[in-house]
Amino acid sequence: MSRLLFECTNVFRSPGVNSGIQRVVRNIVRQLDNVSGDIECVPVLFAHNRLYRVRQLLPGDEGKTLPARAYAWLERLNQAFWRLHGRYEQHWPMCRWHNARRVFFVLWRLLGLPLAVAMRVLRLLGYDPLQQRAEPFEAQPGDQLVLLDSSWHAQHFAQIEGLKRRGVGVIAVIYDLIPVVRPEFFEERLRGVFNMWFDWVVHQADGYMSISQSVSEQVSDEITRRLGRDAAAERWYGYFHLGSELDLRDEAGTPTADLIDLFDSNRQVFLAVSTIEPRKNHAYLLDAFELAWAEGSQACLCIVGRVGWKCEALIKRIRDHAEFGRRLFMFNDVDDNGLELAYSKAAALVFSSHAEGFGLPLVEAMQRGLPAMGSDLPVFREIGGEYMAYFGLERPADLAELVRRFEVSGQFPAARALSGWSWIDWRESAGQLIEGVEAGSAAGRAGQHARSA
Repeated sequence: MSRLLFECTNVFRSPGVNSGIQRVVRNIVRQLDNVSGDIECVPVLFAHNRLYRVRQLLPGDEGKTLPARAYAWLERLNQAFWRLHGRYEQHWPMCRWHNARRVFFVLWRLLGLPLAVAMRVLRLLGYDPLQQRAEPFEAQPGDQLVLLDSSWHAQHFAQIEGLKRRGVGVIAVIYDLIPVVRPEFFEERLRGVFNMWFDWVVHQADGYMSISQSVSEQVSDEITRRLGRDAAAERWYGYFHLGSELDLRDEAGTPTADLIDLFDSNRQVFLAVSTIEPRKNHAYLLDAFELAWAEGSQACLCIVGRVGWKCEALIKRIRDHAEFGRRLFMFNDVDDNGLELAYSKAAALVFSSHAEGFGLPLVEAMQRGLPAMGSDLPVFREIGGEYMAYFGLERPADLAELVRRFEVSGQFPAARALSGWSWIDWRESAGQLIEGVEAGSAAGRAGQHARSA
C-alpha cells in the first residue's frame, strides 16, 4: 500500500509564522492520524539534502530554552544570508562566467563561516530542532509526496526530482495562481520566484489538489495553455476546502486592551482581516467608508492584519486619516485570541480583495455567526453562496450602500439568512484532501496503464 508523505518544511522551520498557508499546514498535519484510516500518512520535511519524518511539527518546552531560541534565530539568519547570495549570484559578472560564480561562492561561504560554526556547535550540543522533533526517513517507490507547504524554494527541487526518479509520485497543492494571472499585485522578485516554481511544478507534478474549485479550474486552464491539451490531460486535478478553527488560541491569553475597548464599546464595527497589501484592496474599503461617513454613518472600520508589501502610501493614509482612532482602527499584530474576539463582537466582515484562492477569513467569520460582505469573486460565491452580500469593485458606493442599509435596517443584505449556512472543520478538510489525493493518484495510474497499452 502506498504512503502519503505531506511536506511541511517551512512550518517546521518557522513555527511562529501564522499566515494562511501556515495555518492550513498546521491543521492538516494535526488531523492526519484522525482521518487517515488504512492509509499511512507521514508528515515530512527536507533538510541536509535528505528527507526526515516529522515527529512533532511545533516546538514544545524544549524549544523555549535560550540555546534553542538562539539556534532558531541563527537558522533564520542563515536562510536570509543564503537567499541574499542567490539574489546577488544573478548579477554580473557571476551570471556570465562560471569561475566568477565559484569565487563568489567561496567568498560568501567564508563570510558566513562564523554563523556556520555557531550553528554547528549548538547542533552538536543537541539544540537543533531537527534532532529534537524529526528523524531520517526513506521514501519508497509508490509513495505519494504531497507538497502541502510553500514549496517554491528552489533548493528542494533537486531532491524532489530525485524522489520522482525513484518512483515517488508528486502532488502539488495549489493555493492560488494570483502571481501568474494578476502579476501587478506583486513585486518583481516574488513574481519571479512563484513563476519559476510553477514552471517547475507544471512539468514535475503528476497531479494537483487546489483549495477551491475555482483555483482547480484555473490550474487546468493554465497547464493546458502551457503544455497543450494532450499533455495537460495526462495530469489529474482535484480540490478540497479549508476548515475554520483558530488553532493557536491560548486559553490563558487575552487580547490587547485597545482591541477589547473597541469591541466592548457597543459600536457597529465592520471587520477586515487580511495582510495589508495591494491585492487585498484596502483603499477601496477606505473609499467606501468615507462615502458612508459623509452620509452620516457611525459605523466603524477595523482593519486587522500584518503590514505586507507595496502599501506605504496606504498605511500613511490610514494613520493620517481624520477618523483614525474614532471610526477607523488598525491592528497589525493580532493573535488568534484577538481574532476570536473580533469575530465574535463585530457587526460584519468586509472582504474587498481583487483575487483570492479561497478566502479563509470568510469561513472563519461565517462559521462563528458573523455575516460577510465580499467582492463578487467566483471563489467567494463558491464559499458563501446566497448567504453573503456581494459588491462590485468598480464603485465604492456599492459597499457604502450595503453598510448604510445594514446600519439603518438592522437586516443583513444577503439573499438568505446565515443561520442556514454550514461549513466543514479541519478534520473534514484533511479527509477531503486525503480522499482527493488517493482518487487522483489511482486515476493517474489507470491513465498511465491505458496509455502504455
